[in-house]
Amino acid sequence: MSQPRLLLNVGEPAGIGPDLCVALAQHALPPLVLIGDIDCLRHRALQLGIPVALEPWDPDMPWPADRHVLAVWPVPLARPCRAGQLDPANAPAVLEGLERAVSLLQAGLADALVTGPVHKGVINDAGIPFSGHTEYLAARCGQSEVLMLLAGRGLRVALATTHLPLRDVAAAINADALERSLRLLQQGLQQDFGLAEPRIRVTGLNPHAGESGHLGREEIEVIAPVINKLQSEGWAITGPWPADTLFTPRFLEDTDAVLAMYHDQGLPVLKYHAFGEAVNITLGLPIVRTSVDHGTALELAGTGRAEIHSLLHAIQVAAEIVRQRRLNRTPEA
Repeated sequence: MSQPRLLLNVGEPAGIGPDLCVALAQHALPPLVLIGDIDCLRHRALQLGIPVALEPWDPDMPWPADRHVLAVWPVPLARPCRAGQLDPANAPAVLEGLERAVSLLQAGLADALVTGPVHKGVINDAGIPFSGHTEYLAARCGQSEVLMLLAGRGLRVALATTHLPLRDVAAAINADALERSLRLLQQGLQQDFGLAEPRIRVTGLNPHAGESGHLGREEIEVIAPVINKLQSEGWAITGPWPADTLFTPRFLEDTDAVLAMYHDQGLPVLKYHAFGEAVNITLGLPIVRTSVDHGTALELAGTGRAEIHSLLHAIQVAAEIVRQRRLNRTPEA
């Protein structure tokens, strides 16, 4: 079985994405192509004192095999980049890198996409509506439903809603949307992680999972009926659980994944548990996409203090998912 071919979009050039990418030269990697401004990468490597060979690459060339050279598919920035200083003029290049990556994946010329951190604010300041990688890639791939899953140190947390103001969360949680999210989670755990019968726990929305309706009725009227329906289909799924109870070792030790109702219900626990080693995975896409678990960290860019562990894990998980999907497609002898 051939090695997975990975694309890595550098992300926001003023952030730590370039720092982490040039540091990859010090690690053994599967076949990998960076997508970004090669001059920015060279300048950041010089600034950090990292010796690295960066060579231009394009899809008409053979897939890079020399582990001592980092291949770069160049996407020039509009203006020279300075570490830590955002420039809206450079935001279109970040999205151009994503566009190129998706096109290559859809053509079957690459196997997975790893994304460096982007800065949503500066992209919107450039006049480009952008709420996040997950939503952008879903639209680009023509998928109406995807699911954000973060995983690290044995804990997997998926989100029923992602980048919404808290005041809009309750209205977004309805039976149809919740069932679709759970089916994406079940399918992703089976297809990408090889779990034949994944054990899923679902949080409630309200404190104490609604306290029998005294603190909200979403658990009674929306969440529990969906769980009951899936249990009747033979799923190993339980809930709705109070989040402050569910996210404890006793409950998590026999759980393959948790579906949390909103961003800051599930992710603070995951990041406290595994920050710097966690990976963001988009379930429901026709392509494989993973990402780091952190942001652009502008204050660390160019300082040499950025930690590379999450990026290394994102690369490793992307390669593992590619291999798992290949196994799923392999006919039994």
